[in-house]
Amino acid sequence: MEILRTVDELRAWSRAAHKSDKTVGLVPTMGALHQGHASLIRAAAASCGATAVTVFVNPTQFGPNEDFARYPRTFDADCTLAQAQGADVTFAPAVDEIYPEGAATFVEVEDIGDRLDGVSRPKHFRGVSTVVAKLFIATEADLAFFGQKDAAQVAILRRMTTDLRLATKIVVCPIVREPDGLALSSRNVYLTSSQRIQALALCRAIGVAESLVGHGQRTAAILMEAAHAVFGAEPAIRVDYISVVDWSTLLPVETAAPGTLFAVAAWVGNTRLIDNTILS
Repeated sequence: MEILRTVDELRAWSRAAHKSDKTVGLVPTMGALHQGHASLIRAAAASCGATAVTVFVNPTQFGPNEDFARYPRTFDADCTLAQAQGADVTFAPAVDEIYPEGAATFVEVEDIGDRLDGVSRPKHFRGVSTVVAKLFIATEADLAFFGQKDAAQVAILRRMTTDLRLATKIVVCPIVREPDGLALSSRNVYLTSSQRIQALALCRAIGVAESLVGHGQRTAAILMEAAHAVFGAEPAIRVDYISVVDWSTLLPVETAAPGTLFAVAAWVGNTRLIDNTILS
């Protein structure tokens, strides 16, 4: 597997792949790769003739009091995992390669970018949209693979690619969970042993909502009330949001329909975690 550091190198690699009639797949990550990322890389490698994984801790999606400085950085292990799952190249640029000195251009998806995580993390999705747009342009990727765990991010990036008429198609892969149900996240390493147990409230809240829907309940307020009760049993957890929304707009709905997004976010100690399900 080749490690690329510049946009010119990445673009040259992609154009060579396209010249050989290969489909180019992209898996954007911030590193600290786990089995959730591994599933995305495998999906890309299975669907595409050439697969690029990006490892870039994007500073513009972190707020001033968030964890940019301490975000896990495990580059050597990331490269080993990416290669084992079928990646052909890893793109690991310096910050000034993505944001040249004096850079003043950002991509902001208005309204939808201020919903769900955008409420408690102002400008977060502006940073996400900007870096992903840059990566789509740099790679000229045919397919880009994202995890459902970041469902709000997916909704915003879908809107962005539609609005900007970008050629890259977004592929969403299922959430990967630990055996006990906790959604895999690079931030799980922050949790103490007791917090790790508390964090299971997120997947329990998701499970309660799924069970209610499975028994015919569709009223959003009742689904959210049931999830609040789950979190109420873990007083150390601070809930950020419990929402039932249309996945394309992230606007609240009163009645869940097939494809409705049920999403939760909560603070476990100093660690903010998210989880969700697509209701059937």
